[in-house]
Amino acid sequence: MSDSFGRVTEDFGSGPLAAGMARAITRSTEALEAIETLPAAKRRPATVFAALHDLALAGRAPELADAFSAGDGEAAGVAAVDTLTREIGAIVAVTGDRRPVVDQSARATVLAPLVAEAARRAGAVTVGLIDVGRPAALNLIVDRVGVAYNHGQHLGDSASPVQQAATVVGERAVPSTPLPEVVARIGLDRSPLDVTDEADARWLRACVSPDDREQAAQLEAEIALLRTLRPRLVAGDPIDTLPAAIASVPADALPVVMTTWALSSFRPEQRRRFLEQLQVAGRPLMWVSAEGVGVAPEVPTFGDRPASGHSILGIAIINGPDVATEAVGRAWSRGRLLSWTSTGA
Repeated sequence: MSDSFGRVTEDFGSGPLAAGMARAITRSTEALEAIETLPAAKRRPATVFAALHDLALAGRAPELADAFSAGDGEAAGVAAVDTLTREIGAIVAVTGDRRPVVDQSARATVLAPLVAEAARRAGAVTVGLIDVGRPAALNLIVDRVGVAYNHGQHLGDSASPVQQAATVVGERAVPSTPLPEVVARIGLDRSPLDVTDEADARWLRACVSPDDREQAAQLEAEIALLRTLRPRLVAGDPIDTLPAAIASVPADALPVVMTTWALSSFRPEQRRRFLEQLQVAGRPLMWVSAEGVGVAPEVPTFGDRPASGHSILGIAIINGPDVATEAVGRAWSRGRLLSWTSTGA
């Protein structure tokens, strides 16, 4: 247990606050014993740290909140141990059925060109976006985000309060097709987080390390933007709920299903069933994906080896049993670096 908290920076950043908390917890028998009383699924360092952060944000751990504000790692460690030993019941209540949300920030750097290119290939003017397996469904703001690439190309809304940037490597630029009009936004997850609910929004904030002020500010802008759009969130198995979500997209709009680093949480046989659900949807649709090498079923991999440290960008045209997939690029660091390979034919 102490070893896992000593490695907490793998899950919760490497700044002085996270490091101070990790050191203090690993040195405290009382804190470690308190963690041992948690349900097994709640003992992960990322879960415990997010719960502590949540209590600080809610004003229920004022000494910890003060330490975060001051950027004082030693004080944060003392306060974290004190909160753990006094408020273990509150930590159980805060986590509930929630899980740590990693990479919660929208990834428009890869999604914007994927969605735009999918719509172009289908000849679609309007689309309905379906985000699979992302608790807060932040991908659903993709058309309202501004994206700047290193070579001077821009996609999306340059006036948006949410701006993202990425570096493009290789000979080809990303597609410059404008994003289509979005007429439906649907998020599918077992335990979705509704950003209009303060407790859910606070959990999202709590999953960002208190050391990472830049990421926290970005998340605030994304939450504010998603609140104005009010997507429909569907709780349940994302694979089981997929056909109904597709059917709910207006008939004159193209359903575009999006998966970004989500399918790896499913077993291989579940990923196959995900594709089968797309095939029995009863209408033409597109599936765009950014997944690890070999994770997205039927999406080519350029011959790359699994677990090679990058992801494959894919576009699939699906009409009943007919599935046409293409790998259109690679991405690294969750979309901060990408290479577009498709000719766009």
